[in-house]
Amino acid sequence: MRLSREIHDELLAHAREDAPNECCGLIGARDGELTIYYPVRNAEASPLRYMLDPTEQLRATNEMEDKGEDLAAIFHSHTGSPAYPSQTDINLALIDRRENGQVVGKTPLFPGTVYLIASLAEGEEPLRAFEIDEDGVTEVNLEIE
Repeated sequence: MRLSREIHDELLAHAREDAPNECCGLIGARDGELTIYYPVRNAEASPLRYMLDPTEQLRATNEMEDKGEDLAAIFHSHTGSPAYPSQTDINLALIDRRENGQVVGKTPLFPGTVYLIASLAEGEEPLRAFEIDEDGVTEVNLEIE
């Protein structure tokens, strides 16, 4: 996944601004190119978890749609831990898959969407990308241009 230096810097600045709480947002794409970062308020206002504020998430999603963009990535920060999905992050990314009323597995809430995580922890890689699906967590190569 290629990310412009401008969006990269915007993500890290948002993480620093919202510390000690986690921050979050959405990244839109057009024709496979990441185009814009939409900061969204963390409804949890917590240093340990994030939840996209539903009203702001809807605003950002509508703006993406108006611009002909697709949701490419969901971003959030970790203030004191590595840029790697926590179990809480994984639980947010997956929903139960049901057959005949029974849970038979998990499926991505936003299929094809990458999760970008920034870390503010000392000595950690500042930004990493992941796919989260029923098979687990897979790191995605992130190129900053």
